[in-house]
Amino acid sequence: MRTSRTPSADPSYTNPRATRACLQRVADWGRLAHVGAMRRLDVTDAQWQRLEPLLPPEKPRTGRPNHDHRRVVSGMLWIHRTGAPWRDLPERYGPVGTVSSRFYRWCRAGVGDRILCALQAEADARGEIDWDLHVVDATIVRAHQHAAGARRTGAVGG
Repeated sequence: MRTSRTPSADPSYTNPRATRACLQRVADWGRLAHVGAMRRLDVTDAQWQRLEPLLPPEKPRTGRPNHDHRRVVSGMLWIHRTGAPWRDLPERYGPVGTVSSRFYRWCRAGVGDRILCALQAEADARGEIDWDLHVVDATIVRAHQHAAGARRTGAVGG
């Protein structure tokens, strides 16, 4: 009975760590692997078919073509869902500067408002929106007396 199994002593020896490392490398494949191609919270194909015609052209009239809109929109939605700062944006969505600048540029240009109006119009045409439903928020949050602007005794200037 052989007690030590090493590569030099046994030609049929397989290193268990090497097998585990291969499985762990799947996560490192990123955009190249089928496994990493679509994330759970990214824009789906059906959603993209509805959004793509509403976005500005990917190839502008002049200058360099933009990065892939789908990837950038998924990055914008990731930031919105997680509430994370821009600097924490995962690399799979592209450079932070690209995603954030396009987000702010589209906000200034009203792209989000146009998309919302177009999608609401489609849903209304299909009868999926009940315009009679209204929501009124009557929440009251009382401020502490120190937050109400009252002067404090002994305060500077008061």
